[in-house]
Amino acid sequence: MKNFFAMGPIVSSMLRNKTGAILVALQVALCLAILVNAAYIVHLRLEVAARPSGIADELNAFKVFISNQKLGGHDDQIAMQKREAAVIAAVPGVLAVARVDSLPISRSGSMSGISADRSQSNPTATAGIYLSSDSLVKTWDMKLVEGRDFQADDLMELDASVSKDFPKTGIVSLSLARKLYPNTQNFVGKEFYIGTGQGANALRIVGVVETLQTPSAQAGEKGEYAVLVPVRLSNYAFFAYSVKTAAGQRDRVMKDVDFALRKSTSDPINVNLRSVEEMRVDRYRAERGLAWMLLTVSVLLVIVMLSGIVGMCSLWVAQRRKMIGVRRALGAQRSDILIYFMSENCLITTIGIGLGVLCALGLNQVLIAQFELPKLPMSYLVIAPLLFWPLGLAAVLAPAWRAANTAPSIATRSV
Repeated sequence: MKNFFAMGPIVSSMLRNKTGAILVALQVALCLAILVNAAYIVHLRLEVAARPSGIADELNAFKVFISNQKLGGHDDQIAMQKREAAVIAAVPGVLAVARVDSLPISRSGSMSGISADRSQSNPTATAGIYLSSDSLVKTWDMKLVEGRDFQADDLMELDASVSKDFPKTGIVSLSLARKLYPNTQNFVGKEFYIGTGQGANALRIVGVVETLQTPSAQAGEKGEYAVLVPVRLSNYAFFAYSVKTAAGQRDRVMKDVDFALRKSTSDPINVNLRSVEEMRVDRYRAERGLAWMLLTVSVLLVIVMLSGIVGMCSLWVAQRRKMIGVRRALGAQRSDILIYFMSENCLITTIGIGLGVLCALGLNQVLIAQFELPKLPMSYLVIAPLLFWPLGLAAVLAPAWRAANTAPSIATRSV
């Protein structure tokens, strides 16, 4: 192993052939800088895609939208809504049903500015608004961290086409509560406003749920600003039913609900059913696509880097055939030749890794400035070198082995 630490001849040889060594080091540096930041972006995208929506059991939940809204009296529409909910609830395997205007991560729903004070000229946050006549806390199994669920006297039944009234209570997500009142620990009883100015509707917080995403499910904390409002509306076509099923029965229940609803009326209706699992796939399709693209690019970069190392080392072996022959004739063992080339590559790879770490930090600063990405964790800059050293040594192993197995008589023969 003494030759492994005899770096003098290696450095001298590298200085005589600087171009190849510089190219390999730069290749390693560029690959590491891109790979580290790409891996971090992939982690962030997949982390966003895996966020809890607020619906605890997504695999056993689905949405039912019924296109049968007849323009008619308020009382008739309310009665129809209750009949539909009863038909769904009677299907075996249905555990809970809630009429709601939207679902988390559905990419379709209402958003509104939320203010802590009417006097604000700009809202404090933009939140997803969920209008429901039923307990979404129970249907979605949300965790109340403070306060209570809605009670019967919180619910209002309104005609959306004529009424100017608005419910007086609301349940908010914890993220929104902290945004509205950043220096407060207890939020129940506080008022907030939908909109700004004197015309803003006031709501009193009666409960706070731990997690609830908006219909758009934006990245970051903004995607977890949400409000539940207890109201049943007529003459408002954008309502559906959120259904919770027993474990493993979702697909069967979806078919049975479709059949039961069509059978319950002689009028033609259009029933559209969609699982929450499908909504999640659609909502985060872009994030997963970006992750796969970056992973593919990263793999290709590593392959190019390894190919470059193999090619350059093969060239060096061909150029040094006489040197190898002389060393073998003077008594050098195969292991000495192998260690020489691996030591040379280790030195070049180390220089490349050092430059790559600096480039990775620089690239991360650009991404922070341009795309508001979080700062790159130092763990990535520790793990990456630990991966690149063995990769570099593995790439040089085949050319170095060929050099070590070159017979002195062949290596010194004139071409």
